[in-house]
This record gives sequence, structure tokens and C-alpha cells, in this order.
Amino acid sequence: MERGIQFIGQSSAFLDAVERASRAAQLNRPVLVIGERGTGKELIAERLHRLSTRWDGPLVTMNCAALPETLIEAELFGHEAGAFTGATRAREGRFEEAHGGTLFLDELGTLSMGAQERLLRAVEYGEVTRIGSSKPVRVDVRIVGATNESLPDMVERGRFRADLLDRLSFEVVTLPPLRVREGDIGVLSDYFGRRMATELGWEGWPSFGPVARRAMENYSWPGNVRELRNVVERAVYRWNDPAQPVDYVQFDPFESPWTPIAMPSSAARETESGGGDVPANGNASDNGARHSTDFSAINEAAIKVGDFKATTEAFEKALLEQALAQHRYNQRQTAKALNLSYDQLRHSLKKHDLLG
Repeated sequence: MERGIQFIGQSSAFLDAVERASRAAQLNRPVLVIGERGTGKELIAERLHRLSTRWDGPLVTMNCAALPETLIEAELFGHEAGAFTGATRAREGRFEEAHGGTLFLDELGTLSMGAQERLLRAVEYGEVTRIGSSKPVRVDVRIVGATNESLPDMVERGRFRADLLDRLSFEVVTLPPLRVREGDIGVLSDYFGRRMATELGWEGWPSFGPVARRAMENYSWPGNVRELRNVVERAVYRWNDPAQPVDYVQFDPFESPWTPIAMPSSAARETESGGGDVPANGNASDNGARHSTDFSAINEAAIKVGDFKATTEAFEKALLEQALAQHRYNQRQTAKALNLSYDQLRHSLKKHDLLG
């Protein structure tokens, strides 16, 4: 688990989830942590351990999705020497390593049915049997499981044991995605931005400008807090003027005007061209795309249906703001990206009072 990351947030949805985890920590019962990727499931697992009576015991983590199915049971329950090819000596499993503490099983939903059956026995009877042995070993372990899947739906589809789910779901902590955590995007972005500014040796934190803040507030954050941290840190380190607010963020680090274009197959090319020949210069689909620029982060609020003229002008202003920020306020590059002449761009900027 990554150290130095704290629980930052003020939304009621987030605080309720943290409070539920804090209360459950005091009981010696299994807990399931459910949430999308990047929502902080590992941090909740660590909180459950640190606030429990097992705080001075081991916290052992196993990512169930990181191991091939043939090795998961050996990792969980251990093995004796000679139990299978390559097992040259006996080895404790994660259950034995976590004795007296907490075992965090990340990506729980990826466990095979065989591993689920053995896990059920370990939870129910408090004992495990190493592969290649017939002698059970007593273990005192609290289990915290995490997944981004719906385990009840997996039970319905026959991919997860209902009896195992019953035993693991004494308490379920569901973490809200960042997009519904009202007010937390600004708090988190300033926190991560200030830390990055300190790492870079800046004298202070100039905060984010209005264009960047608006873009971050209107982005859907599929990677949640982990993605937000990457976006913020990347924006800060790329910013050249520490005295001015950071006012450009790039959500997709692969976005570039020079990104290689995947060549379609010959069949796809024939379909796209309607069976005809591709022009000799190979640019059949290049018309109109030569000057295209991705402004997917434009403030969606500017596109709400309303008065046509006001809505159109609001969108035009948002487009200009985003284009300027993306091209670091270089007006000639901005004009080129928008397929405008320099004079046309200047006229539009003056119209929307963006000339500064």
C-alpha cells in the first residue's frame, strides 16, 4: 500500500463510508470493501486494520488477480516440499503469515471456485491445510475483501459461492466514486497540487486557474482519486510559471497530434472506401481532420439547452478558453489548432473579453 496518502474529502457520501469502516474496525468480523478502481479500497482496508484490536499484528495483502489460477491456492494456504513441480521447500501461505492480524484479499471476485471452497473452510473453521499436507493449521485471521464487481450478481451467474459471500459480508463498505463526491474534486486537487509544488521546490502553491478547475469539475473521472492525482501532478510539473495559477490539465497523457494512427486491414479499407480505390496519397479520410483538436474537456455546463444565442456564445467562449490553455496561451498556435486565421482568433477573443 502506498504510504503518505491520507483520507481527504468533505462530501457526506465519502465521510459516511469512512465512518462505517471506522465503526466496523472495532469488531473482529470480516468486511467487504466495494468500489470502482481508484476509490481507495486499500486505504479503507488499512484503516480497518489500524483501528482494530489487531493493529500491532501483521497486515498481509494479496492481489487475487495478479496470480495465475494454479498458484492462488498455494499462495493463500502454503505448500509442503514436493507438493508440485518447483516446490523445493515448504512455504507458509498468506493465512499463516497473517496469523494474529488482517488478511486483505484484493480483487476477491477473481478467485477460482476451488480457491473459494478452501477459503470458505478457512473462514468457517479457522484452519488451513497446506497443499501436499493432510495436517490442518490453526489460524487467527481477520479477512477484509475488496472488489469492483457486484458479488451478488456473480452469485446469480454461478461465479461466486453464495455461502462464502454470506460469511464475508458481515459488513459491506461501498466507496462512492469521485464524480458524486460533491466538493471533493477541488479539495483533492489542491492537496495533490500543493504536494507536487513542494516536491518541485516551488516557493508557494498558486492554485489552479478557472479553466483548469472547470475542466476538472466536469470530467467523469473513471479512474477516480488515483486518476485525479496523476492528472494534477502532471499538470503542475508541466507548468512553466510557478507564480501564475496552473490553468491547463491534460486528462489523457497519450493525447498528442503525433499519435500513430493504426492502419486498418485491407478488408476494412475496402469497406470504408465502398469498394473503390484509396487515393494515391493514402489520405482518404484526412479531409477536414487535418486541423482537428480534441477539446473533450470543455465545460459541459456551456452546452445545456437554453436560449440558442446565449448557449452558442457560452460554448464558443469555453472552446476558446480551453484551446488557449491547451496551447499555453500562444495565440498563433491556438489559431492554427482551431483552423482560424490569427485575425479571426483575435476578433473572437475580443468579442468574449479574453484578450486580458
